[in-house]
Amino acid sequence: MEHITAPELAAWIAAPDRATPLLLDVREPWEFDTCHLDAAHSMPMNSIPGRFTELDEEQAVVCICHHGARSMQVAAFLERQGFTKVINLSGGIHAWATQVDTTMPTY
Repeated sequence: MEHITAPELAAWIAAPDRATPLLLDVREPWEFDTCHLDAAHSMPMNSIPGRFTELDEEQAVVCICHHGARSMQVAAFLERQGFTKVINLSGGIHAWATQVDTTMPTY
């Protein structure tokens, strides 16, 4: 499994010559409502086993949670299902809020 830092992800998203990854936010709805990346797709962790077939196996998927533990579990699950372009956001949305967008609410 690959890991990416918040600044690395910000650079990737901003790069005009790179396809934007699917930003898969696996936190609970209340967490997503508190703060999230604009382009993030909300799919709570407990719904992944029943919904992962909605995802495109050919697209890069960056899994996001609060600090990176739940997203790492989801990334490992997706890899076991045959996904090959799965990346975990190290430090989660909290890292994004502290390292990239300091105006983002934290919890």
